[in-house]
Amino acid sequence: MTLIASPSGPPPRPFGRALCAMVTPFTASGALDLDRAQRLAAELVAGGCDGLVLNGTTGESPTTTDAEKAALVRAVRDALGPGVALVAGVGTADTAHTVELARQAERAGADGLLVIPPYYSRPPQAAVEAHFRRVADATGLPLALYDIPGRTATRIEPETVLRLAEHPRIVAVKDCAYDLLGSTKVLARTSLAYYSGCEEMNLPLYAIGGAGFISTVANVAPGRMRAVLDAFDAGDTALAARLNQLTIGLAELMMASGLPGTVTVKALLDAGPVREPLQPAGRETVDGLRAAYEELVKGPVQEPTTLL
Repeated sequence: MTLIASPSGPPPRPFGRALCAMVTPFTASGALDLDRAQRLAAELVAGGCDGLVLNGTTGESPTTTDAEKAALVRAVRDALGPGVALVAGVGTADTAHTVELARQAERAGADGLLVIPPYYSRPPQAAVEAHFRRVADATGLPLALYDIPGRTATRIEPETVLRLAEHPRIVAVKDCAYDLLGSTKVLARTSLAYYSGCEEMNLPLYAIGGAGFISTVANVAPGRMRAVLDAFDAGDTALAARLNQLTIGLAELMMASGLPGTVTVKALLDAGPVREPLQPAGRETVDGLRAAYEELVKGPVQEPTTLL
């Protein structure tokens, strides 16, 4: 497909603005549910998503097989056709395995790759840089670096990002580093597209030149998440701030409740169970999530109410 073109001025948006880190639906028995995945993908795009990230952490990539990952990309591509950006998560702790997953994702129809630093082994920055270059050289797809040291225990330091930005296929960053100063410095010196990967940073990062977001909460509220960016782009920053406040209550419940976003999303969607070691949310948590969700989706758009 032809990726969404950058606007006439900065920032670049190689995958659009509003992306959802989509959950991977399973059947009641725990098998991959491709029919439900296709329906969910179509619903998310109809609800306002420019693109989808498949096989990310929210998509339970640690517990899906390589074959399941490829099948999911193929199924969603078949359902959506060529007009929607599909970014495949291919990160592992093993460079060779990551390269193979990248090539597999390209064959399956992905438009881009999302790659984390190798986790657990905590490689030094020179090795982190070499890892990303190996993956970027392995396919013809554009690549987004995923900086999330809270999960990987390894930061992609800003100076490393600056060097990697010289690679023609490294085009974006999914930013979960909580370092707005570092992100600002890279934005000022490169043409990399910065996507917020943490809902509370969506508007702040966008306001300093970010490209948009890759959101877990967008699984259940894609239109409301996108509306924040729409208001900002229309020049109504006060409305953007109010809309952002409206989404934060639900985001906090879903992302800071002690449960992974995958669990809370699946508590709100008909997307099947989670795979172990994850466990489903308890009834009290589900009831709280549903109450907040109902207030978010049914409340007035311009006059946010307190969700917590």
